[in-house]
Amino acid sequence: MARTTHTPAETLADPSPAPQGRRRERRKLVVPLVLTAAITGVAVLGVTRPWERPETADGKAPVAYGTVAVQKGSLSSGIQIAGTLGYDDPTPVVAAGHGIVTWLPAVGAVIRPGGKLYEADGRAVVLMRGSRPLWRDLGPGAADGPDVEQLKRNLIDLGYADGLGLAVDEKFTKGTATAVKRWQKSLGVKQTGTVTLGSVIMLPQASVRVQQLGVQLGAPLGSASAMTVSGTGLVVSVRPADNQLSRFKPDGKVEVRLSDGSTVTGRVRSLIRGGDNGPGGQGEGDGGDGGAGGDQQKTTVTIRLDDQRQARGTGPSSVMVTVVGDSVSDALIVPVTALLALDGGGYGVKVVDGTGTRLVRVRLGLIADAQAQVSGGLTPGTQVVIPK
Repeated sequence: MARTTHTPAETLADPSPAPQGRRRERRKLVVPLVLTAAITGVAVLGVTRPWERPETADGKAPVAYGTVAVQKGSLSSGIQIAGTLGYDDPTPVVAAGHGIVTWLPAVGAVIRPGGKLYEADGRAVVLMRGSRPLWRDLGPGAADGPDVEQLKRNLIDLGYADGLGLAVDEKFTKGTATAVKRWQKSLGVKQTGTVTLGSVIMLPQASVRVQQLGVQLGAPLGSASAMTVSGTGLVVSVRPADNQLSRFKPDGKVEVRLSDGSTVTGRVRSLIRGGDNGPGGQGEGDGGDGGAGGDQQKTTVTIRLDDQRQARGTGPSSVMVTVVGDSVSDALIVPVTALLALDGGGYGVKVVDGTGTRLVRVRLGLIADAQAQVSGGLTPGTQVVIPK
């Protein structure tokens, strides 16, 4: 093995080994074990240290080392990942009944319970709030059921049952029929006291935003989606890699950099394995990498925002999400490649001292982005040895 020598200035080919009796050091994670065949045929297990690398086959000098200054500054263990800002909970609206579409709302319109979603054969189809779709006519003589309870709750909330003493239960009573007639009168349609199938669409959101139209004026209603609606609130979705998931804690704090450069805080609301395109659904983009197959099995993380007004200023767009982690300020920082694992435990760094080097034992703090916080025997600007 060739004898190594120090090189001038910033390049050190051979940081001086510690004198006999001094604690020896070895560079963490860069101590490969090599099996060397001896002339006698006996295998010898040796340890190659970075500063003892043999000459190359063509006789060139060993790989050189460089130096870097100890820095003083801030360090954070947070991670950043691209995401998508979009409207929450996209939901297709499947039109019940038959007829010709005679009116449609504009994309982006916000519709509240009691409002008109679309028209079929000139008759309004009204939005009401509920988790179960209507599957039958509801009127006098209708059997008890949860769909009756949903209808009665809406009639009460919309003010059509005032003074009737209507109870929220599964029974269609005379008072229910009276409230239905009041509702029909407000729509300007015949007051039958019966809600016919197809005249009401039940959706779970308090209010909806029209995201995309699925039919055109004059088209016949069928089983296809008449439109896609969403909630009116904006959320962020990200699709992290599996090794990043542990950073997203339930209700964990994040920071979102919007497309205009401003930031807004938020909290992790849910983590769902697989799933669709996240908030916004079709036409609003995707926070994933756009692949098929395995990409569909990624976990979608949904983040609720603390300031909706600020987010609405940019609208659906690409964003950058920072998961807030541990942080330190006014810390002494060195590259992790400068660290040496010491025999017996602990870490040290090689410090340039005149024309040579000396070993300085350090204590580790926060490690992030290939940088390490250190303390003990170092000052800002001190030159430490790193592999080039």
